[in-house]
Amino acid sequence: MSIAGMIDHTLLRADATKAEITKLTEEAKKYEFASVCVNPTWVAYSAEQLSGSSVKVCTVIGFPLGATTSAVKAFEAKDAIANGAGEVDMVINIGALKAGDDTLVESDIKAVVDAAAGKALVKVIIETSLLTDEEKVRASELSVKAGADFVKTSTGFSTGGATPADVALMRKTVGPDVGVKASGGVRSLEDMNAMIEAGATRIGASSGVKIMEGGQSTSSY
Repeated sequence: MSIAGMIDHTLLRADATKAEITKLTEEAKKYEFASVCVNPTWVAYSAEQLSGSSVKVCTVIGFPLGATTSAVKAFEAKDAIANGAGEVDMVINIGALKAGDDTLVESDIKAVVDAAAGKALVKVIIETSLLTDEEKVRASELSVKAGADFVKTSTGFSTGGATPADVALMRKTVGPDVGVKASGGVRSLEDMNAMIEAGATRIGASSGVKIMEGGQSTSSY
């Protein structure tokens, strides 16, 4: 797979405009990125702009806190898929994980997996910057049990982003058959290569163009 084909070209800022989303989709088509990752309000428009291309529309569910109910996350996923999303990145119930309520965490993930079944890939954002290593392992294990396609490091909106150490731990936990997405702070080709070497199979970045051009971005996502 090409470098470009591993990148989710991302724009999740609250103040993103239609013109910026249009630019995002045009860049994604030019470089043949895996997807554009946008907020749910932009899914239908992005799908329209990307019609006929190989680029998928990815969106976020329960974002960025993960603190909505499972029913809301499932509805949000169904709505996004109906609007053209082919991938959904959902945030776990972080507080429940830290409290040891694994049953709730697993059922929360499964609600989105069931909503997306046969229609979209599900990536589970565990927000590594808020977790201990034991919690990262548990979150990854619960994601696999619930049937997720990927585990993902970060929203890019919390206290930190992806690290090679976290990617390696997640890869070791989920094994070879589940994807690992590194997101948050991947700003250069060097950063991206470090994540791939650690076991990442997808990269979430707003710096996709900079990465392809061999430069470096100052963006936090």
